[in-house]
Amino acid sequence: MEQTGIVGLGLMGASLCKALKAAGYPVLGYDLDKSVQKYAELTGTVDGPLTEDRIGECDFLFIALYPGVAVDYLTANAARIRKGAIVVDLCGVKRAVCVPCFRLAEENGFVYIGGHPMAGREFSGIKYAEEGLYRNATMILVPREKENLYVLSRLRDLLHAVGFAHVTLTTAEKHDEMIAFTSQLAHVVSNAYIKSPTAREHMSFSAGSYRDLTRVAKLNETMWTELFLDNADNLCRELDGLIQALTEYRDAIREGDAQRLKELLREGRERKEEIDFK
Repeated sequence: MEQTGIVGLGLMGASLCKALKAAGYPVLGYDLDKSVQKYAELTGTVDGPLTEDRIGECDFLFIALYPGVAVDYLTANAARIRKGAIVVDLCGVKRAVCVPCFRLAEENGFVYIGGHPMAGREFSGIKYAEEGLYRNATMILVPREKENLYVLSRLRDLLHAVGFAHVTLTTAEKHDEMIAFTSQLAHVVSNAYIKSPTAREHMSFSAGSYRDLTRVAKLNETMWTELFLDNADNLCRELDGLIQALTEYRDAIREGDAQRLKELLREGRERKEEIDFK
C-alpha cells in the first residue's frame, strides 16, 4: 500500500488522515502545533510523525495548510520530496498556490496538483475531524496542462477510496472565479447578516431560513481573511453584483413599487428554477 503523508492536522487534514487509515493506507502526519501533533499520535489519527527525513518516503503528500503557509512549507521541503511523488494541496484558493507550486514541482521532479475538497464543517480543529467528512463529496483538482493520465488515475483511485464521489478537473483561474460565488460570497453574506441588531432577539422567531443563512457565519476569521484577499478580484466582482441587486430590491420596497418588486422576485424564482433544472 502506498505511503501517504499529511501536512496540517486541523479539521481537513485530520479528517483525511482518518479516511485514509480506514481505507488501509499508512499515514504519516505533521502539524506546526506540537500539542496537535502529539494529540494526533496519541489518538492514532496518524501512524507516526512526518519528520523531515521521512518526507521522501511518501508516494502521496497532502498539504492542508493556509495558502501562504502551504507555499512556504513546499518551498522549504521541495528537495526532500521523492521524485515522481504526487503532492496535493487542500487550499480554498488556487491561483495563489498553484503558480509557485507548479514551478517547485518542475524544478524538483515531483508532481504537484492543486486540490480543493468540497466539504467541511462550521467548526475547526483536529477534535472535530471525522472519518466520513469527505464521503460523497467532490474534489476539485487543478493539474498542470497535459498532466500524465496515469498520475491522475492514481490520485483519483485514492480519492475514491477515501470517500470522494466526484472528481472535477479545472484551471486555477476558473476555480477561483467559481469559488468566489459558490463559497466565499456566501460566507461574507452570512457573516454580515448576523450583525443585524435584531439577531440578538431572534429566538422563537426563526426557523430553517435563519439557520441556513447563518450557518457559515461561524467561521475561522484568520483563514477566511487570507482566502478572501487571495481572491479579491473575483470576490469583489460578486459583492458588487450582489450590492447592486440588493439595492434594486430595497428601492422597490422603499418606494412601494409592487410591480417592480414582483418582477425582481419572479426573476429570482425563474433563475433558481432554471439552474435547478440543469
